[in-house]
Parts: sequence; C-alpha cells; structure tokens
Amino acid sequence: IQANRESPADLFAVNMMIDSNVLLYACQTGVKKLLYLGSACQYPKECHQPMREDFLLTGLPERTNEGYALAKICGCQLCSYMRQQYGVDFISAIPANTYGPNDCFDPQKSHVIPALIMKYHQAKLLEQPAVELWGTGKAMREFLFVDDLADGCIFLMKHYSGSEPVNMGAGNEISILELSKIIQKIVGYRGEIVCDPSKPDGMPRRMLDSRRIHCLGWHAVTNIE
Repeated sequence: IQANRESPADLFAVNMMIDSNVLLYACQTGVKKLLYLGSACQYPKECHQPMREDFLLTGLPERTNEGYALAKICGCQLCSYMRQQYGVDFISAIPANTYGPNDCFDPQKSHVIPALIMKYHQAKLLEQPAVELWGTGKAMREFLFVDDLADGCIFLMKHYSGSEPVNMGAGNEISILELSKIIQKIVGYRGEIVCDPSKPDGMPRRMLDSRRIHCLGWHAVTNIE
C-alpha cells in the first residue's frame, strides 16, 4: 500500500511501457503464444465477492493501488484487442496475491507476507514487546504460492485459448490478523500484535472466483501454513 500511494506515476508508467513493448514486439515477431499476468487489484473496490472475470471494468479500482491496477487492466485489454485485430494467441490470467521464496523483502515495497515475516523476525531478534499491524486486521485476502502460480501458468498455456482473462486463486481466504498470527507462531515471536486502524486496510475483501480454471482441470495444492 505504501509504495502504491507514494509512486503511482512510476507504477503506472513503467508497467504500461512493459505491457506495450512486450506485447507489441511479441505480436510483430510472430510469438506463437503469450500469457500476460494481470493482478487481483484490477477488480473494482466495491466488487461482489468472490470476484468473477465478468466483473472487470464494472467500477473503479481501490484508490491506494489505482495506478498499478489501471496498468494491469490495460495489459489484459491489449491482449484481448490483439487477439481480435491480429488473430494472435495471446491470453491473460489474474492470480491472487502471490508469495514464496525470493519474494521482495524491501521494507518500503514488500507485500504483506514478506513484510510480516520480516517484522516478526526482527522483533524476535531485538526482543521487541509488540509488532504494529497496519489497519484493522479485518481485511480478507487470498494468497497463492508461487509454485502453484507457475504450475497454473503452464497449465493455461497448454489448455486455454480465449480473449477473457482467467482467475487463478487458491480457493480460500484469510484475514490479515489471522495471517499475522500464523507467521508470528512460525517465526516464534512471543510479543503482542497491535493493530493500527489509522492506517489503510486497502480493499476490504479480495477473493477470486476461480471456477473457470477449476473447470478446465487445475487446482492449487499448497495451503497457507
């Protein structure tokens, strides 16, 4: 949230350049198939849950990550337009929040799971009495392990060809506070968790409806623990 709020122009412009350059040159050089990854944040803030693919573009994205969300929307749309205009086999998928080895642990830019791992690890080493959790802790999120994401991408490249994006989720969700408690336990930190409701929660709930990819025969296999 912090990085999105502080650098919306960078996140929008750089991602738009990546989208345009990669997709245009892939089209011009005859790439046989391309999979573009969108983001769950491109769904509207007030989206009905779980979020179906046909809910895209039915409302405004959550304000704290609007720049990045708009760029990802444009990338998905460009894939669809290129299929329509040039007949190329370009597809797009929308994964849930992804985590795993080699994640970003930059304290200013990391997503929630690496940020919490880092917070609890440092608090344990320094014997801090409490760890601050941004927001109320009530926001609900769905998380997808990176190996499941990779497996899902390969599956779609082999088994899907269409203009509509495909959701790729784990099929379950957890509150930020419950997630925090799991990480606290695994790290072995025994201090207190203090929620700061003055900080933003982001989208209240973000759960993908992954029935389309489930019907094709793919399911995530890694649980959050």
